[in-house]
Amino acid sequence: MSALIDSNLPALNLISKGKVRDIYSTSSPDHLLFVASDRISAYDVILRNGIPGKGKLLTQISLFWFNKLADIIPNHFVTADVDQMPEEVRQYKDQLEGRTMLVRKAEVVQLEAIVRGYVTGSAWSEYKKTKTIHGIPIGEDFVESQKLPKPLFTPSTKAEQGAHDENISPEKAAQVIGQELYDKISEVSIKLYTTAAEYALSRGVILADTKFEFGLIPSASGSGKELILVDEVLTPDSSRYWPLSEYVPGKSQPSFDKQYLRDWLVGAGFRKGLESGPEGKEGEGWAIDEKVVEGTKKRYEEAVNLLTSGQ
Repeated sequence: MSALIDSNLPALNLISKGKVRDIYSTSSPDHLLFVASDRISAYDVILRNGIPGKGKLLTQISLFWFNKLADIIPNHFVTADVDQMPEEVRQYKDQLEGRTMLVRKAEVVQLEAIVRGYVTGSAWSEYKKTKTIHGIPIGEDFVESQKLPKPLFTPSTKAEQGAHDENISPEKAAQVIGQELYDKISEVSIKLYTTAAEYALSRGVILADTKFEFGLIPSASGSGKELILVDEVLTPDSSRYWPLSEYVPGKSQPSFDKQYLRDWLVGAGFRKGLESGPEGKEGEGWAIDEKVVEGTKKRYEEAVNLLTSGQ
């Protein structure tokens, strides 16, 4: 099976092309079509070749979590059944089956809502230097991958494609989107993470951290706006998943996410300034070794199977 790098729906209007998703308008003024491609990114760089079937795995696990967390906050999901989508979409069923969602249009909040339960990734890099995470002091004695006393909400900016997200303080985030909205997002993000982490643990998986995105829609009462969960949710693209049986604090952990790909990319020579490829600015991008493609897909499949099987 080859990877679907770009969707091809000529009868529809492509309005946005992200790192993974292609977003199309539809004949319904209230809905959008989200198509999960097999593209994959690391360090905000889209790799030239994708992971075959990855878009379907992301869609499968997002649908699972949207359903499981719906009692905490509404979300933008409408249907994943292509036969129930607008007529102009149904003609592309063969291409879209299993990797698309019809969703409600929403005003996207310009903030990445990151929740961390463990000291890892960029949080560990910062902590080693300053004993802080996103500028928040957390104490003196943490080791890599150690569980935090309580989950930490650490927002970042939403960067344009090709640019890097920027970690910002809670105070700065509140200035960007307003204190009231910030407080709502912070509170619900912690609740979503805590609920998901407890469930994942029961399946033998540690949810180390994750990223949520939110949108605003007109409220049912007709006055004001309602906060909803949008984009993907708790996928191996947006989260760090670790096998509980192999968890040992004090070092990096084996994972069911794209850390394997990140490690390979760094080992292949990637660093800031080489986003266009190992040749520099004139390069054609980074291509993933076939072994890494297979290894990444296997890790994603393990995460999806462990979390969703039997549910």
